[in-house]
Amino acid sequence: MTTLESPVGIGVIGAGFISDQYLRTLATFPDVRVLAIGDLLPERAATQAQTYDIPVHGTAQTVLEHPEVQVVVNLTIPAVHAEVSAAAIAAGKHVWTEKPLGLDRESTAQLLRDAEAAGLRVGCAPDTVLGAGVQTARRAIVDGLIGRPLFAQTSMQWQGPEVFHPDPAFLFAKGAGPLLDIGPYYFTALVNLLGSITEVAAMGLKASEEREILVGEKAGQRFPVIPPSTISVLTRFAGGQTGTSLVSFDSPLARQGVVEIHGTEGSLVVPDPNMFEGRVAYVRPFEPSGETPGEQEWIEVPPAGPTTGRGLGLLDMVRAIAQDRPHVASGAVGYHVLDVMLSAEESAERGEFVRVDSAAPEIPVVPADFDPTAQTL
Repeated sequence: MTTLESPVGIGVIGAGFISDQYLRTLATFPDVRVLAIGDLLPERAATQAQTYDIPVHGTAQTVLEHPEVQVVVNLTIPAVHAEVSAAAIAAGKHVWTEKPLGLDRESTAQLLRDAEAAGLRVGCAPDTVLGAGVQTARRAIVDGLIGRPLFAQTSMQWQGPEVFHPDPAFLFAKGAGPLLDIGPYYFTALVNLLGSITEVAAMGLKASEEREILVGEKAGQRFPVIPPSTISVLTRFAGGQTGTSLVSFDSPLARQGVVEIHGTEGSLVVPDPNMFEGRVAYVRPFEPSGETPGEQEWIEVPPAGPTTGRGLGLLDMVRAIAQDRPHVASGAVGYHVLDVMLSAEESAERGEFVRVDSAAPEIPVVPADFDPTAQTL
């Protein structure tokens, strides 16, 4: 395992839409410093470098060749996630990548093997699962608040990203759609809360074969829809629990952030896994009374843990490297979630249950006093 110097040198590849969220957050972490940013369009990297006071800007190669960059943050489009991450590993850098880890099992599995052989770490978004919301819920389940978990329900449905995104075509390309774009938040949360998924069954549909860009300079242009724009997924977990999940870019009714875990002694509401914080609350079963049950009382669970934005998982990874411990949002977890989603796609295409061959490692619980703003390295 390579050693890290403090503050840890970070290089960002990809200066697009999501880079602002990362760069704003990383600037608040004293354990890291962004030293370089590169993009396929160097002028876009230059703009971000000026905005966030980043010393070096250029192309992806500029970042990979920077001698003080120890960790590469891969914010490229999903189609090249595995390729760019592999290049970073070959350059001797640890990698934090946006989700999904890749688009196929072969290249992503090889990426993890190469990283292990080189003594390098791979981390994969989403890192919202490190936030106070999901971690408070996880501690509640571990402590037995709702008894033995039995089943989960999740839902994310709305009319789609073209209502706000100026160039949304890539979100409807191979390796995206609501399943691989939004699904990682929900399935990563479920894997953190209930463990590995062993089997899936799914059904999908496309509302239309083409969609239209609605905002920005490209408004009015049309683009093809490749994957299902709505998909429903049944899951079975290694612990015996089951789950039902809906992800849709076709619903006029917006309903996001629905995550419920139902157990033998209560039902727990978990915050939107696309966010770092939110409401955690539970209800107890009705007591026998001989009368029709009334309204159930919601009991709030005080949240505890970090509420920082994108990049929290990267910070946990670099601290984990220094402390020689596992990190939460690991490449192995990212691979398992990818495997689950690809299995769901295959199930929808074939009309049958699909076995999930991978399994997630044991995922650490984030301490309630985890402080991103502390200098620890």
